[in-house]
Order: sequence, then C-alpha cells, then structure tokens
Amino acid sequence: MSYLAPQEFVTKMVDAGEAKVFMSTKDTLIRSYMAGAILALAAAFAVTVTVNTGNPLIGALLFPVGFSMLYLLGFDLLTGVFTLVPLALWDRRPGVTVNGMLRNWGLVFCGNFAGAMTTAIFMAIIFTMGFTMDPNAVGAKLMEIGHARTVGYADAGAGGMLTLFIRAVMCNWMVSTGVVAAMMSTSVSGKVIAMWMPILVFFYLGFEHSIVNMFLFPIGLLLGADFTWSDYLFYNEIPTVVGNLVGGITFVGAMLYSTYNIATSKTTKSKAAVGPVSPLSGQPAE
Repeated sequence: MSYLAPQEFVTKMVDAGEAKVFMSTKDTLIRSYMAGAILALAAAFAVTVTVNTGNPLIGALLFPVGFSMLYLLGFDLLTGVFTLVPLALWDRRPGVTVNGMLRNWGLVFCGNFAGAMTTAIFMAIIFTMGFTMDPNAVGAKLMEIGHARTVGYADAGAGGMLTLFIRAVMCNWMVSTGVVAAMMSTSVSGKVIAMWMPILVFFYLGFEHSIVNMFLFPIGLLLGADFTWSDYLFYNEIPTVVGNLVGGITFVGAMLYSTYNIATSKTTKSKAAVGPVSPLSGQPAE
C-alpha cells in the first residue's frame, strides 16, 4: 500500500528535519530560492485566474499546483522547516543544535525572499509592458491586496495585528499539514492529492503565508501601491513569520510528535522486552 501510518510518517518528519540541519549552505540556498520563486509564480497564477474569472474559489483550487511542484522537486519553504527542524532537536538527534536550527531557518528565509523577489520583478515587468504602461487588471488587484493587508491591519490597531497573527498561525497549521500529508503516501498521485486539500483551505480563507507575502507585497510596491516597505515589514511580514512559526510548531509538529513518536517508542521498547516473535505461533520465540 502507498499509505503510511502516522507512526511511520512522523519518523520521516524527524528524519527530514535532521537532514535539513546538515544540508550545505549552497544546497539550502538553491532549494529555498527555487521554492520561493515557484510559490510566488503560483500566487501570481492564482490571482490572475481570480481576476479573469471573477471567482476566488477557482484561483484557490489551482494555487496548490505550485506547492505540489516545489515539494516534489525537494525544495524548501520557511513554513515547512519551521515545523520539521525542531523535531530533530526534540528527538535529540546527534549533532542537531539550536544554532544549527537557526542557521537553517535564516538561510531558507533569505533564499525564499530572493526567489519571491525575482518572480515579483519578472511579473511586474509583464504586468506593465516593461514599466512603460500602467499596471493591468491583475497588477491593480495585487496593489489592492498589498494595501489592504498592510495599511488595513495598521488602521485597525491592536485588533488588526491580532487578526494578522491568528491568520498567520492558522496558515502554517494548514501548510505544514500539507507538508506532512505528502509524507503519508509513497506515490506521486497520493502525495499531490493529500497536500492539495490543506493548501486550498489556507489560500481560499485568506490566511497569511510569509513566503507568498514575499511576492504579493514587493510586487505591489514595484507597481506603485500606496504603502511603504516599512508598512510591509512591520504590519505584515514580521508578524506573519512569527505566526507561521507558532502555527507550524504547535498545531502540527508538536502535536504529531508528542503522540505518535511516543507511541512508536513504546512499541519498539515493548517488542525489545519480549524478544523476537515466532512467525508461526505469534508468541515470543524461545
């Protein structure tokens, strides 16, 4: 069967977190750069579909194509490493340290941002005919999104910032569930179907994803939207990163690890205590 039980895929989660800590700087930057670029392109695609059809659900239904591509290619998003890498630390994997975890997070953040910015520049050129014309309808929509989700939060005061933070928490609850869901299957089709569902939920509900925002807001600024880089950083990106961290660690990583990893450990110890089992009787062998 292509389906893996929770006890099996939680072990895969810990293994993946450990591997990311020891990945070289070059590989971490390349993989995170490409992840940011592809996810940004998927966001541009989804907004284009929404504008052209007038139906946000269609855009949300198609957005996960980018997440599926980058996952199958082995690229890394900040939201994913927020969830996976701490597990290797909690599991006390040899050589995994807090500094190693922070190094991975920092490199992935930089790579994701550079990739998303590259796509933002490319799409800004396309939406304005090389900056010789006013932004088209999709560009205007992106400018509107950027303004509403920076200045809009700021104008609402503490309530706006709380809403932003909760949206970011719930975003990585869904996104990291998508990462984990892909580990439930050993087939490509199973991985895609499993990860598609939570990613669709996050995008349609308008949750805040730090890497998607690395595209949405810089392109708005490139197109001339009415907010600033300071607005973007302080009224969106920084709170979103913190919320994504909290959501991924608490609602996905910690929950799965605390129940299934402990259960797996107990099962392993129990089998070791009774010794090997006879394949004929099903009882402990002498």
